[in-house]
Amino acid sequence: MARDRKLFKLQVNRLIDRLAGMRPGDELGAEGELAADLDASRTTVRAVLAHLVEQGVISWDGRRKVLRRNPGPGDRFDEEETRSRQELVEGPFLQWVLQGDVPPGTTINEAELARRFDVPVATLREFLIRFEPFGLIEKRPNRHWVLKGFTRDFAEEMFAVREMFERRALAGLLALCGPEGARRAELIALRAEHAALCAGPEAALLAFPALDARFHHLLCEAARNRFIADFSRTISIIVHFHYRWNKRDELRRNRDAVAEHLAIIDAVLDGDAARAAQALDHHLATAYTTLMASVHWAEG
Repeated sequence: MARDRKLFKLQVNRLIDRLAGMRPGDELGAEGELAADLDASRTTVRAVLAHLVEQGVISWDGRRKVLRRNPGPGDRFDEEETRSRQELVEGPFLQWVLQGDVPPGTTINEAELARRFDVPVATLREFLIRFEPFGLIEKRPNRHWVLKGFTRDFAEEMFAVREMFERRALAGLLALCGPEGARRAELIALRAEHAALCAGPEAALLAFPALDARFHHLLCEAARNRFIADFSRTISIIVHFHYRWNKRDELRRNRDAVAEHLAIIDAVLDGDAARAAQALDHHLATAYTTLMASVHWAEG
């Protein structure tokens, strides 16, 4: 039931993003169309519409659904209310690995890490189990885990899958975030964060990995494919599992990657599929070259 409420709140926020490009008096369209735009069931869409009627954002009379007023910040649910249990672990875990420079061979105690992240032990364990098949984390007796490095072969295989998935997902991103896209406002907001990072002080670029993870998550989510979406959540950790990277030119790499993201985002917002594909290919090629040149490879 809690998961259903989180999904409901997430879909409310998504529909509000869609309404951001409309004017009072505009009609929302049919339930089937809304369900397709939000990638939700009609039952969920009806619940979302009923909620927005209660908030006075829309009117709903039979098949006619009309925007009464532009939604404001108070109509949205807080981000924390829409995040899944795994997302509650993913952010803190990523920050811990990146900012803490956790070395290979580090032993993780489930209870200690769960206390650090303020999540149930069962939630943390479920999150860690996702990485065991990849060979990045190894389960030991007595609820201990060991962080391990990754090999060149692992990186090659990982990138081959990443390229296939993200190139396929790009068409979905163009549909969802192009000139008439339902999630265009979300991508515009993400663009503003990239631009601010690019224009800010050099030290601010250290915050790029989290922004990078969000961008690629949005891209993969646009594929509307549960396997691609699940892989993207896992790959965001793996790609940034760079505690062993040579950080000598980290700020330059981050600045270059921000510019590459902006090129993709601008092409998507313009609805230019060819330019977006070219920009994505360039970004993937750079990311691959950077990883292979920067990682201190483990043996094996």
